[in-house]
Amino acid sequence: MDKKEDYGMLWKGISVAGLVLCGALSVWGYQSGYFRSVEDLQALMLRFGYGGMALFVLIQMVQVVFPILPGGISCLAGVLLYGPLLGFALNYVGICIGSMAAFGIAKNLGRSAVGKIVSETQLERYERWMQKDGRFAKLFAAAIFFPVAPDDLLCYLAGTTAMTWKQFTCIIVLGKPFSIALYSLGLTKLFQFIAAA
Repeated sequence: MDKKEDYGMLWKGISVAGLVLCGALSVWGYQSGYFRSVEDLQALMLRFGYGGMALFVLIQMVQVVFPILPGGISCLAGVLLYGPLLGFALNYVGICIGSMAAFGIAKNLGRSAVGKIVSETQLERYERWMQKDGRFAKLFAAAIFFPVAPDDLLCYLAGTTAMTWKQFTCIIVLGKPFSIALYSLGLTKLFQFIAAA
């Protein structure tokens, strides 16, 4: 079995394990009362101190590489659990590291890594889009800057192009703060609106 097949098996295993873990944590949190209010959840995370913060950063990293949950949900969780400034910082660090990991995986495994995320038809459509007029780097930078594009997929796609590590890192480090801030602020306001209704 080569490393591409190994990665496929790893992808499936982690995706299934992640879904099971999310389900188990949801049931546990509901039964133990931690999901009844934001304050109760914050109190739980504060008990773990820096370990809880490290775990949250790890979750953000993993959710980019293995997109089980929408990234917006985990961004909202960071702000609700740790407040706007620290929550933003933890979101930013985790997502940047995860994005670089996705890029690195695609650089090493090529097209097969992206094929684990999207169908063959979608992949071919993205590949045609990438090859058009050599504009991928500019479109990628614009997509990373705004919080509406499929960032995780784009990081994998970027790894299959001639984009260098330096280009990719600059785009992620400079472009992510704005999109994460928009996600965090927008979803927090929406959550507060729903909670007040």
